[in-house]
Parts: sequence; C-alpha cells; structure tokens
Amino acid sequence: MKPNRTELVAFLAIAVAGIAAPLVLPGYSTQFAFLWIMVVFALTWDVLGGQMGYNSFGNVVFFGLGMYVCAVVQVAPFTDLAEYTSASGTQDIGLTHGQYFLGLAAGCLVGAVVAVIVAAVLGSGILALRGHYFAICTLGLGIAAGEIAAGIDLIGAGSGMVTPLYPGEIGSRERFFYFLCFALAVVVFLTLRSVYAGRFGLAINAIRDDEDKAEAMGIRTTRYKTVAWCISAFFLGIAGGLVGNIVGFIDPTEVAFAGATYGVWMVLMAILGGKGTLWGPVLGAAVFHATQELFWTYLFGWQRVALGLLIVLIVVFFPQGILGWLREHYPERFGHRIAPAESPSGEEAQRP
Repeated sequence: MKPNRTELVAFLAIAVAGIAAPLVLPGYSTQFAFLWIMVVFALTWDVLGGQMGYNSFGNVVFFGLGMYVCAVVQVAPFTDLAEYTSASGTQDIGLTHGQYFLGLAAGCLVGAVVAVIVAAVLGSGILALRGHYFAICTLGLGIAAGEIAAGIDLIGAGSGMVTPLYPGEIGSRERFFYFLCFALAVVVFLTLRSVYAGRFGLAINAIRDDEDKAEAMGIRTTRYKTVAWCISAFFLGIAGGLVGNIVGFIDPTEVAFAGATYGVWMVLMAILGGKGTLWGPVLGAAVFHATQELFWTYLFGWQRVALGLLIVLIVVFFPQGILGWLREHYPERFGHRIAPAESPSGEEAQRP
C-alpha cells in the first residue's frame, strides 16, 4: 500500500524532527527518547486493543520481561549474577565499549525472543477468553509478574537491579539511547503499516467486527490472535531492554511491571489518538507525553490529580479519539467525499 501525499509529508516531517530534536535540544534527549517509547507502547497495544478489539492490560508483562532479560544478558557473562544483584547492583563490572554494546544488542534480542515465547504460551491459553474476562485476566498477569519478580533473589528481588554503566562520554549516552528509541518507533510503525495492509490485517479486523462470523468463514481466530500478541511482545521486549538501560535501575513493580503507569498509559494513548488506526496511537502518544511532562513540570505535587482528570476528559469527550473526532468533523481532509444534499424534488440542491 503506497502512502498518500499527506501521510508521506507527515512521515517526512516527523523523521526530520526526530533526527534534529537531540541536536537542537540536547538537554531534553531523555524526554524525547521516552516520547518514542510511548509511541511504541501505543502502537503495540493497538494491535490487539484497536485492530482486533481485545483490550489487554497485560502487555506490560512483555515490557518487563525484556527489561530483566536484557539486563541479565548484559551482566551474566562478565560476573557472578547472584553476587552482582546481592549488592543491589553497586558492583561496577567495568564493561568495555565492545562488551557493553554487544551485550545490549544481544540482551534486547534475547529479551524480545523470550517475550514472544511467553506471549505464544499465554496466548494459546487465555486468548480464548473474550470481552471483560480477557481484560481482567491480562490485568492479573501484570500484577502477578511484578510480584514474582520481586521474589526472585537472582534478579535483585524487591531491591531491584542496576543495569551496567554506559562506557561512553558524558552526554553521549542520552543521544545514543535517543536514536535507538527513535529507530525502534520508526521500525514498529513501518512494520505494522505493512502488516495491516495485507491479509493479516483483514483477518484481525474481521475478528474485531464479528469473531463468530470470522470463525465461520474459516479464519483460525486463536492463531491470528496469538500471532498478533507475539508481534506486540517482540517490540515491547526490545523497548524494555532500552528503557532499563536509560533509567539505570530496574524496580519490579515501579519500572519493569508498572501496570498502574505504563500498563494504563498504553491504553489511554491509543484511545486518545484514535484506536484502530495507524496514526491515531502516534498522535495520542505525542499529546499524552507532552501533557504529562507539563503536569510534572508545573503541577508538581498535583500531577497525578491532573493526570486523573485528563483520563476522565479523554473518556468523556474523545471516545473516538482525536483522529476520530477530526474525521467526523472534517471528513474531506481525510479523502472522504461528501455527497451534495438533494432538494425535496429529488434534484441536487444548488449551492449558493
């Protein structure tokens, strides 16, 4: 599917802004990096929640798995993992440039693979559930994962785990991880755009519209649902590895399996922008992240209250999302032709 002119211009504008952002505003590189992580969150959640109609609160499980697995792969080849985590990660193992970058690449890849395996195993069992039963089940998965991680001494248990120190110069770390996050967001967007344009996209949309009819037509719904979840898990596993290294410390419930923050934000951003669309989650992530940063800057102490009010506003005033609202009020801007009104006699009304 070839992009139209508007989409191409938007994509090029985002690409230019994305490349220029850390160069023009280097002090905000970490905030911009998290913007692209938010885009990944919203896009990957929308695979199930928007395109397929399965509202999942458990995607944060794959994010946390990728974070822990990446950290373990980075540390374990160079030191005793139990000793490293028993000191709450204060032991500096002093990785060289090659060791660090190779460990990060291998860790992100292994984390993504582990996340896919877990998604395939869980999906084959719980994706037979529908509606609020599925949503509640996935919510329980996120909570359980955090509690399990908090009880495993090898990865620091409730004390958490520190990721290896970046070996580069001061200031280069933020730019390095910014461009990795930006590249990940671009790859996720282009991958999902290609997936939605093919047979797979039609199949998951059919499941969203009427799963019983889709099954009657011969679509193996459980297989498609599981594959869709695996796609989300793969990219979330990579995102987890990157975020763990950006933050520098992995807490099992507040960072890795943070269902109350990351898990909920995934849903909100997709709904805010317009779920079931490709650009909606991107728009929703940008608006949500910018608003959240403003709350944390100017409403410190009241930021959670303001964020709660924002959630209410999203649900009440933007049930179709920003993109859905724009399409409804300005359909001609999205390529929808408006038929001219007809007079009572059946003839087209003359425009003044």
